[in-house]
Amino acid sequence: MQLLDEQELKQLQDQEQKKNAIVNDLGILELKKHELLHAFAVVQADQEKLKIDIEAKYGKISIDLKDGSFTSIVEELQHEEE
Repeated sequence: MQLLDEQELKQLQDQEQKKNAIVNDLGILELKKHELLHAFAVVQADQEKLKIDIEAKYGKISIDLKDGSFTSIVEELQHEEE
């Protein structure tokens, strides 16, 4: 049986260890990504519910998120010509 030089074996072992660490880190990142996407979806759903409540209270409005001021949105009715 032939053996690799100790230095070559050590290099291969170090590289394999680095690869495994990277794969592990990628898995952790994917889990974090999943958690963040879920959290984003929850906030987005909550915001949509709040928009519905605000619209029910104030009607259709445009809100300035800096100071909370708002203006009414006037919708023009479109008449279909026959």
